[in-house]
Amino acid sequence: MENQYIKQFPDLMKDKKIMYVHGFGSSAQSGTVRRIALTFPQAKVIAYDLPLHPEEAMALLREKTDAEKPDLIIGTSMGGMYAEMLRGYDRILVNPAFEMGETMASHGMVGKQTFQNPRQDGVQEFIVTKALVKEYKEITYHCFQDITPEEQGHVFGLFGDKDSVVNTYDLFRSHYPQAIHFHGEHRMTDESFMNGVLPVIRWIDDRQEQRERPIVYLDLDTLRDNYGKDRPSMRKTYRSLIENYNVYIISPAPTNEPELLREASAWIEAYLSTPAWNHVVYTQQPRLLYGDYRISKTPDDGFMGTSLAFDSDEFKTWEEILTYFERLGGQ
Repeated sequence: MENQYIKQFPDLMKDKKIMYVHGFGSSAQSGTVRRIALTFPQAKVIAYDLPLHPEEAMALLREKTDAEKPDLIIGTSMGGMYAEMLRGYDRILVNPAFEMGETMASHGMVGKQTFQNPRQDGVQEFIVTKALVKEYKEITYHCFQDITPEEQGHVFGLFGDKDSVVNTYDLFRSHYPQAIHFHGEHRMTDESFMNGVLPVIRWIDDRQEQRERPIVYLDLDTLRDNYGKDRPSMRKTYRSLIENYNVYIISPAPTNEPELLREASAWIEAYLSTPAWNHVVYTQQPRLLYGDYRISKTPDDGFMGTSLAFDSDEFKTWEEILTYFERLGGQ
């Protein structure tokens, strides 16, 4: 596993338990377990080799969650399907395979298979029979049962925009509101974890700790150039800012031109992805917003916080803005 994208965050999930639920044909030795442990060195990461039969796997997971009381559960693929049924915990479901039986049949998983990672029992191969596929179809009937508004707030669904294995975004969205696309495929990488999953973990940890971060507003026209491309170092600065601040994007809200709203939304998702989810403010009156900082081309419009004039002599580039906030040290 490459670690070039991994960065440690000792203050996030500190002294907490993170349970990871692996995907089909994997194990507790999954590379994602190592990613989580590397990223959150002060957290305890727990994972278990799941039995092949789904009822046995769910029994094991319920036993372990009752005993460990994890602060966060992260499940990928099949593990996302299992994690959805572990009610009462904060959970992140990454590319969840809610239609597991159909997925096994359509992707040729019937027959002899090899585990992708070493397992504690030393077993390396297993057989997928039609009877086992039926068991997975039956276990998925238990998904999405008796979901309360409180439960909806506990669950985030993350869906790779290049996932060619499963596509359950619409199904998840019909039951839970917190459905988010990230840039990535079905199998998680260091990059998709850091840019797609980490921001959501930060939101969850902030909520659990009742942590309030300073608010920074970024005007949309400071993020992109006249050709609709991202400005140099913009994404680098954005990724740095979200580590310490609650960052929102301000976009104009022309009431008679809905296509402009759709275009702005598509641009933000394409260039900023997961961290910008639910962090876009559409308004014609940005000066009325409450916050600590605003980066704008029109800083003298009455905003009550600290205004930074983008493209001015002081802040000509995003690198200069990054330097300014680095000197603040998160204040």
